[in-house]
Amino acid sequence: MLDFDDAQQRLMGAAIPPSTTERVHLADALGRVLAHDLVALIDIPPADNSAMDGYALRFADYDAERTLPVQPAAYAGDVPEALKPGHAMRLFTGSLIPDDADTVVIQEECELDDKQALRILNPPTKGQHVRYQGEDMAQGRTILYAGTLLSSGHVAMLAAQGMAELEVFPKPKIGILTTGNELVAPGTPLKAGQIYNSNAPMLAALVEQMQAVVHRSVQAQDELPAIQEALQQLTQECDLVLTVGGVSVGDKDLVKPAIEAAGGSMNLWRVKMKPGKPVALAHLNDTPIVGLPGNPVSAYAVFILMVSPLLRALQGRTELCPPIHHFPLGGEQRFLGWREDFLRTRLQANATGQLEAVPHSQQFSNIINSLGWASGLARIPADVDTGPGDQVAFYDFNLWAY
Repeated sequence: MLDFDDAQQRLMGAAIPPSTTERVHLADALGRVLAHDLVALIDIPPADNSAMDGYALRFADYDAERTLPVQPAAYAGDVPEALKPGHAMRLFTGSLIPDDADTVVIQEECELDDKQALRILNPPTKGQHVRYQGEDMAQGRTILYAGTLLSSGHVAMLAAQGMAELEVFPKPKIGILTTGNELVAPGTPLKAGQIYNSNAPMLAALVEQMQAVVHRSVQAQDELPAIQEALQQLTQECDLVLTVGGVSVGDKDLVKPAIEAAGGSMNLWRVKMKPGKPVALAHLNDTPIVGLPGNPVSAYAVFILMVSPLLRALQGRTELCPPIHHFPLGGEQRFLGWREDFLRTRLQANATGQLEAVPHSQQFSNIINSLGWASGLARIPADVDTGPGDQVAFYDFNLWAY
């Protein structure tokens, strides 16, 4: 059996990074992957300005025993006149700092006398409440690197730079193939012996959640020609194909012979993990195919832990494996097994307010409702007796499924 980490690395190695780019408008940049490093076109802020409502002055002019005449106010968007020696100027948040001023005193620490001269109530610090030109983003410096998955915060940065368009990598096209005569689409009345196909919608949701595109989802009958035809079509059109079930040695497990009959190469592994022991990696028409276990819980776990890094590589991202955090295991049960166990867990605060990874009460691989309940997977090492309070690695769905 392959160790989990080895299997994860092998799947990541199957990805072919993108070689083309496309130009998108800033409004469509969220969730796209940046294709080139970006440098700041302008200084942000473009000039020294006030961080608060208050008064600008020369720090050297401060004297607790005297007042300062006040020049006409400068509002945000105004170009103020130079500050006269021994004077102050009324400013507002965002107002440009006048020439020769170096300090801002907030209005709450000032008062005006009956002649509208300014008295400063508390000693200021030189340079306080001044936003300096370029302190946020300096012209010519790299602000974002190729391979960055663009967030709403990145969009704010680019908008502040006046960038209306940018080069990104194309979204990978993903094909999904589910097999099984017993499967029917949700919404169809069930007949005896049938079950709903939950894997296809689940995988489609995961793919779209990760900012990739489901190019085609095919439900094939358990017949070799149908499966072979579907695989030929999907591998010619897609960057990655996900299959569910059909890669074992049963009479109806036809995905493996269909790939081989079409001229593809295949590796079938048993991974030392639970759930999700059977995993396949194949190539057909130079397209990687990942064979997932047929059980929805197992397929979900393998996608999160092993397919998602491969998909990030296909997207051109630089961070393939998101951070893994550690939390004490909650609940009351102890775990000890010969495989690494990835428990469906939810982060919850205990009586002292500390977050714990609390396992779902049912860890059987057929318990689909545990996927909607859990917020991540807790990794229990093989051959290690692990119980409440022990630190465990936590694969957060909010990180690993995006």
